[in-house]
Amino acid sequence: MSTIDWIVLFITLLLIILFGIFKSRNIKNIDGYLLGNRSLPWYNVGFSVMATQASAITFLSAPGLAYSSGMSFVQFYFGLPLAMIVLCITFVPIFHRLKVYTAYEFLEKRFDIKTRSLTAALFLIQRGISTGITIFAPSIILSTILHIDVTYTTLVIGSMVVLYTVYGGTKAVSYTQLLQMAIIFSGLLAAGFTVIHLLPADIGLKEALHIAGKSGKTNAIDFTFDLSNQYTVWTGLIGGFFLQLSYFGTDQSQVGRYLTGSSIRDSRLGLLMNGLLKVPMQFCILLIGILVFAYYQYHTPPIFFNELETDKLLKSEYKNEYNAILETHQKLSAEKTAVIHELTKGVNQDNEGQVDASREKLAQLNEAGTQLREQVITLIKKNDATAETNDNNYIFLSFITSTFPKGFIGLLIAIIFLASMGATASAINSLASTTVIDIYKRFVNKNGSETNYLRASRLFTLLWGIFTVIIALYASKLGNLLEAVNILGSLFYGTILGIFLVAFYFKRIKGQAVFWAALLSEAVVVTIWKLDVIAFLWLNVIGCVAVILIGLFLQSIWKQRNFQQAETD
Repeated sequence: MSTIDWIVLFITLLLIILFGIFKSRNIKNIDGYLLGNRSLPWYNVGFSVMATQASAITFLSAPGLAYSSGMSFVQFYFGLPLAMIVLCITFVPIFHRLKVYTAYEFLEKRFDIKTRSLTAALFLIQRGISTGITIFAPSIILSTILHIDVTYTTLVIGSMVVLYTVYGGTKAVSYTQLLQMAIIFSGLLAAGFTVIHLLPADIGLKEALHIAGKSGKTNAIDFTFDLSNQYTVWTGLIGGFFLQLSYFGTDQSQVGRYLTGSSIRDSRLGLLMNGLLKVPMQFCILLIGILVFAYYQYHTPPIFFNELETDKLLKSEYKNEYNAILETHQKLSAEKTAVIHELTKGVNQDNEGQVDASREKLAQLNEAGTQLREQVITLIKKNDATAETNDNNYIFLSFITSTFPKGFIGLLIAIIFLASMGATASAINSLASTTVIDIYKRFVNKNGSETNYLRASRLFTLLWGIFTVIIALYASKLGNLLEAVNILGSLFYGTILGIFLVAFYFKRIKGQAVFWAALLSEAVVVTIWKLDVIAFLWLNVIGCVAVILIGLFLQSIWKQRNFQQAETD
């Protein structure tokens, strides 16, 4: 990066941190630290909810996912608007009326302490690990730019986020997220226009989408009912609905966002705002990945986007083999560009014969390119058996740093940092609040003072920050980070959602039955995932339904047994 990029980056990050610290001054009690005194307006709630979900993983991995496999991932969010409506009707008024700090307090009132503790534990495990992944995502950026080990960048970024979260609590998180999302939206809009501007003069948005479509990248809608297909309309509407309902309704990192609303109305409006904006925002982020794909049809793309690994090859005994592959790759890219021009010409002239011939030739060239890439990956593995061979997360980053103008690179890098900071800060804050309220205050120190609980909140914020940084150091082995986070969530969210739905709607099921139903359901979900027999989004449905059905079954058995015992007595 140039000097001006570094200046833009540091000024943006410093502005965000100072703004959050300023807005969160004078926090004197646990209510202010964990819930911002429940005083935030609806738009602040809405942006905070969006920023918590839209981590750096979204802005790094989503364009790379679209580049490599198309737009189908947008279907993942199709169940989100419906989930927001259900939450506004059911979860929000209940949580506000009970004036809880965490979602899990309600479960003790409805069931028992065992169920509350189990659900809180499931959340802490899932959210603690996934937060580590969100810290790792921007660490890739500094590692690639500075050509230093990702371990050091992970430590720096993690420390920076933990610093202002420990100081300001949820108020610092919410106010920084408000400014973060404003910068993120502006930056993404500018990035989209910049990518279009970088295309050849005779190629606009329409032509770029045609090229991507003929290459099979604009597959945003798939009505196929295939349980093994990760992204279809049905997995998004059904599996995605259960995942989003559990995430926003039972995950403290999100519940804590809308509990800061000054009223039920403000919390509801914030969630509805998220439901209206999230799908278009995700579509636009994926669209940028498609435009990057179109750009590389006219320019030679890196054969492997992780420069750290290719630089190692250039210094190894496999240097000559790698250079030979690069030479072939460049010739292949030039051939592909010529075919793309023919394809564009055929599309503009409505010449189906020319379009079909170009598509066939393009498919052959793409297959040849895939084989060359596999050869490079084989060399990378030979050179370093522990090397990371999935470069999805580097595609958009590589494109930004190699093509965007000075100053703008710094802004976009800052956007990815801001997204990571917002999501990570919310998660660490929620981990601390759950630990303090559901464990420390409930079991360790039941009658502490406000000062004592505030001090404990800051301490647990620091400890969870350290834990997530440690997890981040091992996140490089997880492939596409966006999918990794959602798969991890799907292992737990269905079970957690099932517990809450039983609490709300199945009054006959008591604490003992739901506790064992949750344990058995979690075992079923993990087993199915291990066997890899179904797309991961369906795990949310299976976990939720299993808790309800097993709970009903166990409750009926115990009720009948108690009845028979009463008759005997």
